[in-house]
Amino acid sequence: MDDETAEIELLEQNLNKTRLISQRMTSILSSYDTRLVKLEKSILPLYTSTQVLTRRANNIESALQKIDAIASYHEGIAAEEALILRGPQPNQLNAYIEVLERMNVSVAFNSTDSRDKARLVESGAKKLIQLYTKLVAEGSSGVPPGGSEFTPVPFPASIMATLKPLVAFLRTLPLPATHPSHPAAPGVQAALKDAQKGYGDMRGAWVRKCLETFGKRVVDRAETIDGVAAGMEVGRWTEDMLAVADEEYKLLLELAPLTTSAAISSTYATLISPLTNLFTSTLGSLGSLIKRNLNKNTFLALSAHSSLTSLQPRWNEVMSRRADRKENELKEGLHSIRASCLRSFPEFLADIRMAGLGKGGEIGTGLADITTSTVQYLERIPAVKDAAASALLTLGDGNWKMGEGTQIGKTKSTDVDEQTVLEHFTYDVVNATVQSLLSLSRMNKRPAFGAIFLLNNISYLRTHLLVRPRSDVSSILSRPSQELLQSNFRTAKAGYFDANFSPLLQTLIDEKDKKSAVKEKFTRFFDLLDEVTERHAVARVLQDDPEGRATVADEAVKLVVPSLQRFIQRNLGKEFSKNPQKYIKMSPEDVESLIKGFYSGRGSSAPSVPPPEKLTNTLLQQAGWGW
Repeated sequence: MDDETAEIELLEQNLNKTRLISQRMTSILSSYDTRLVKLEKSILPLYTSTQVLTRRANNIESALQKIDAIASYHEGIAAEEALILRGPQPNQLNAYIEVLERMNVSVAFNSTDSRDKARLVESGAKKLIQLYTKLVAEGSSGVPPGGSEFTPVPFPASIMATLKPLVAFLRTLPLPATHPSHPAAPGVQAALKDAQKGYGDMRGAWVRKCLETFGKRVVDRAETIDGVAAGMEVGRWTEDMLAVADEEYKLLLELAPLTTSAAISSTYATLISPLTNLFTSTLGSLGSLIKRNLNKNTFLALSAHSSLTSLQPRWNEVMSRRADRKENELKEGLHSIRASCLRSFPEFLADIRMAGLGKGGEIGTGLADITTSTVQYLERIPAVKDAAASALLTLGDGNWKMGEGTQIGKTKSTDVDEQTVLEHFTYDVVNATVQSLLSLSRMNKRPAFGAIFLLNNISYLRTHLLVRPRSDVSSILSRPSQELLQSNFRTAKAGYFDANFSPLLQTLIDEKDKKSAVKEKFTRFFDLLDEVTERHAVARVLQDDPEGRATVADEAVKLVVPSLQRFIQRNLGKEFSKNPQKYIKMSPEDVESLIKGFYSGRGSSAPSVPPPEKLTNTLLQQAGWGW
């Protein structure tokens, strides 16, 4: 118990101590609380003042940052303005474009200084447009390629590489149609229109420069080369022009800043204007050349008309529709050439008929000009067959025979097709030529020479048009035309034999005459043979036709030599002379050789009396005669 009481007392003592300590702590804390209240009352005004100062400091900091931003912004604007006013520099085109794009966006969002920026956008756009014009000018200058064939000149690839991004940006510039409220839009549009028109002017002048030399060459060569070939050259040159215009149209679609259909058509019309002027002047020069000597340049007109007619659909597309033009220079030029073609047919026939009137004096025995010109004319028609047939059909069947009582315009074009009207025309050409040759042959005071002339010319016509044609002339000659030539050739050959060898045969007619008559016949025969020999030494028969000469030679021998042989046989036993070699100057074999010599292509200079070693006439030897 004592122990427990002692522990209780100890616990009470400790409890009292704890209570005293708690009281002290409470007192201390109350003191702290009083002091904190006093401290709070003292610090609160300072805290409030500090918040105001902090807020002011933050405001000052924000203001300073804003001032710095505004200062840097204005410094950037000044730098960009200087860059724009300086213009695009080499290798800085992209940077220049980026600056303009930023300013254009700023203007679009209605910034406070949008008007000033719009002014800079317009200025920068005009600088780029000037660069565009400069690059186009560089690509449209230089020396055109020479040579005999036209070679297109492509736009320089290095300049194209710079132009493509530039054009792509120019197409994004503000225009009244797309940015009606943009202050710079009207000025930019005006500058782009001027630049695009300048593009058309520069490219048009350049392509004309490239084609002009070849156009002059076509006109110059037309006077010196074959008309058909010259007409085809006109067609090729025009085709080159259309190809160039087509390429320029494609290039315009790539490089035009203004891409509306109206702007493209207008620029393209400006571009091709120099080309159409060049075409008109070139075709005008050709037309003057054709009219100056239509007879010589008929096939130039026909060939050119044929070549150009095939290009009419392409011209309509490339040079008229794309440019929204009503003018059609090719159509107008074809009308002029067609008029010359229509004139040429009656004039050619008139020239043939006029040639048949002669020029006075001897006509000789060689080829007449109308013969060679007719052959050349007909040989060349197949090369321009379609053009000639079309023109003749337009003229009307038979209307080319002006001055012969033909009623012009009475034949309906539906009555005949192109092939038929062409055959009718060629028949009239052949017939007129034959009639003129007949008239000329009759004008010769010596019929034998006239017969040789007629044979030479009719044979030349027949050989080159029927027997050995050098072109497809048979396709334009009707059966009546061919029969006309064959018939007149037979008649001319019969007339030649009649005029040159009939007098010889007439002397050998067997009549019951006295010996003196036989002597006279032999004398007359060889005298006439000498005349024929002299005639053929001067007048060549079928000089350029070896096969024809051989045929005529055989026929002449068959005509004369058998008659001479029979005459000699009939008079062998009559002993008409003691010295027959005085009258029978040549044996039939020698006469045959002499006649063949007429057609050997060399001069006939056989002697009247052959050398003794050649006198081996079998018939006279059988009769006991010798020379």
